[in-house]
Amino acid sequence: MRIDLTGKMALVTGGTGQLGRVMISTLAECGADIVIHYRSNAEKANQLLQEVLQTGRKAMIVQGDITSQESVMQMKEQIQASLGRLPDITVANAVEQYAWTSVLEQDPRDYQSQFDSCVMQSVYLAKAFIPSMAERGYGRFIGINTECSMQNFPNQSAYTAGKRGMDGVYRVLAKEVGEQGITVNQVAPGWTVSDRDRDQGTEHNASYEQQVPLRRRGTDQEIANMVAFLASDLASFTTGAYIPVCGGNVMPAI
Repeated sequence: MRIDLTGKMALVTGGTGQLGRVMISTLAECGADIVIHYRSNAEKANQLLQEVLQTGRKAMIVQGDITSQESVMQMKEQIQASLGRLPDITVANAVEQYAWTSVLEQDPRDYQSQFDSCVMQSVYLAKAFIPSMAERGYGRFIGINTECSMQNFPNQSAYTAGKRGMDGVYRVLAKEVGEQGITVNQVAPGWTVSDRDRDQGTEHNASYEQQVPLRRRGTDQEIANMVAFLASDLASFTTGAYIPVCGGNVMPAI
C-alpha cells in the first residue's frame, strides 16, 4: 500500500513557506502535478518549480493574494489556461504573519488579517475550485489549521480566532459537498521543525517538548505526510476531520 496521486493535480497556497515547500515536494513525489502559489517570494517559487519539473510532473507557479476573491479567481483562470484543467486537490496553507501580543494590545487590524487569510481564503478557494471537483465527482479540500485552536494560550488571540473560524467553514463545507465525492479536512500542526530551525540550530525547545507526549517537536515532513494521506484515496472515507499532527500535545475529545 502506498500513496499514489498519479493523474491528480494539487494546488498549495503559501507554497514557498516553511511547510508549503515540503508539501509540494511530497505531493509531487506521490505523483501529483503541482500548482505552486506564492505571494512575494518569486525566487523560491521558481526554485520549487524546477524541482517539481525534474520529477517528471507537470507544474506551474501562480502569484496572488489569497485574501482577495478577484485574485483567487485570476489564479483559477491562469491554471485553466496553462494546464488545461483545475486542481483535484487544494491545500490552503498560506496565512498572514503578524506580531503576537495580548488581546488588549493587539492591533485590531491583525484580527482582520487572520480572518481574511484563514476564513476568507478558504471561502474563496472553495468558490473557485470546488465546482470543477463536483463536476468530476472527486475532490480533496485540505486546510492547514493549528494546535493553537485548542490551546487558547495568552497572546494567540488573533491567530486562534482566525483558525477557529476556519474550522467552522470546513466542518460545514464537508457536509455540503460530501455527496459530490469531495472530502474536506484539516491538518493541525504543532510547533514544527522546518528548514529555518535546521539552519539556525533551533530544532529543540525543552519547555515545549516536555509537554508533548512524544517528547519532541514534529517535522515539516510529518505534516506533509498527513496532507498527502488526506489527498489520497487511502483517506476516501475521512471528511470533516480536524487532525492534530503534534505528538499528542492536543487531543480532540468526544
